[in-house]
Amino acid sequence: MIPDRTAPAARRWQAVDSAAGGLALDLGLYAVSAVFAGVTAATSTLLPHRAWGALAAVGYALAALAATGQFLARRRHAGTPLAGLPARWAVTGVAWATTALLPVVAQSIQRAAGRTDRAQEEVVVVEQAGARLAEHGTPYLGHDAIAALPPAEQLLGYTPYQPGMALFGLPRAAVDAWWTDARVWFALVTAVALAGVVATLRGTPGPDTPGRAAALLRGVQAVAVLPICALTLATGGDDLPVLALCLLALALAAAGRPGRAGVAVGVAGALKLFAWPVAVVLVCWAATRRAGLRTALGALGLPAVALLPVLLVDRDALVENVLRFPLGHGLVTSPAQSPFPGHLIAGALPAGRIVAAALLAAVGVAIAVRLLRRPPRTAATTALICGYGLLAAILLMPATRFGYLLYPVALLVLAPALAHAERRPEVAT
Repeated sequence: MIPDRTAPAARRWQAVDSAAGGLALDLGLYAVSAVFAGVTAATSTLLPHRAWGALAAVGYALAALAATGQFLARRRHAGTPLAGLPARWAVTGVAWATTALLPVVAQSIQRAAGRTDRAQEEVVVVEQAGARLAEHGTPYLGHDAIAALPPAEQLLGYTPYQPGMALFGLPRAAVDAWWTDARVWFALVTAVALAGVVATLRGTPGPDTPGRAAALLRGVQAVAVLPICALTLATGGDDLPVLALCLLALALAAAGRPGRAGVAVGVAGALKLFAWPVAVVLVCWAATRRAGLRTALGALGLPAVALLPVLLVDRDALVENVLRFPLGHGLVTSPAQSPFPGHLIAGALPAGRIVAAALLAAVGVAIAVRLLRRPPRTAATTALICGYGLLAAILLMPATRFGYLLYPVALLVLAPALAHAERRPEVAT
């Protein structure tokens, strides 16, 4: 039997979920989210965010009303189907549709009709990258080409993503329509990956207990309903397919499919660097099952294969966009400057950037030592290591965004569902 090291975390979540059969936390999530969306609609300085808030506030409010009705129905009759898990799943689905998917479609249609204030810069960057990929074979502009742009356009000239992200911009390169907006395709891939997570974890052997089903629901809510995720998908969106593919990889790991897990996280790594730490930890997990090479072929091989063509076309452009710009050595500075400790240290202390980099490196070394001395033996432990590791990295990076917190939050919340899926007799290999 593989030891379950996530039982304490799972028990804590079960205790929270047990309040009113999970409805208390559902109601709190929807109510607080409605307030957040309303405040965003009224006060945000970013017009796409304000547009999201106006729609999402209504969606969250409707979900809160539905959860209130479920709560009251349960008080009258504890066994009523109106307060059961299927009904909670239905409310979650409606909440996601009204707070994430509907704003994606609405903003895409408005943008296609001429509203230039209905998309964040990353949407434009990805679509331009797709056009360059189709025309030149690389999504990246070189240093000289970016320098030749007007100063106000140089930031949009950078594509700080892996080459695979440009695929989401290919539809717009072919047809100028609302459905070719990159966010529509971000949402589609996210939905497919999340469906894969649910199907995989539901399909693992073992008793279908209420605690197991409730943990899976909570994990999906963390990706689909949480405002930080719904807002990101509706206004920018590039992080959500990466996150959903990482969660799919962990679900496949929990189901004992290391090869497929490697492919899923490898596809995520071909889109964005944020998936690479997850890939490394996942390979360490697979090594404990004598499947390290099989997992690494997908987890590390796919991002390498994606890099090879653009490396051959223009190596300097790749380095300028993927390395120099994120490290702060580009022609312009990244606008990602949320007031986390790393950013505050970099700006307030002498040689602050060096201090922040040293702290970040120390965290990396600590995680590496932990992986070498005690590699994770369950998918749940893998998710916890990735979640806490990314949380530390986000807090300590000199240039980061508040929205990046969606990665550690989703990884940590999904861990109990992974632990439930793995609770079955196995022969350690």
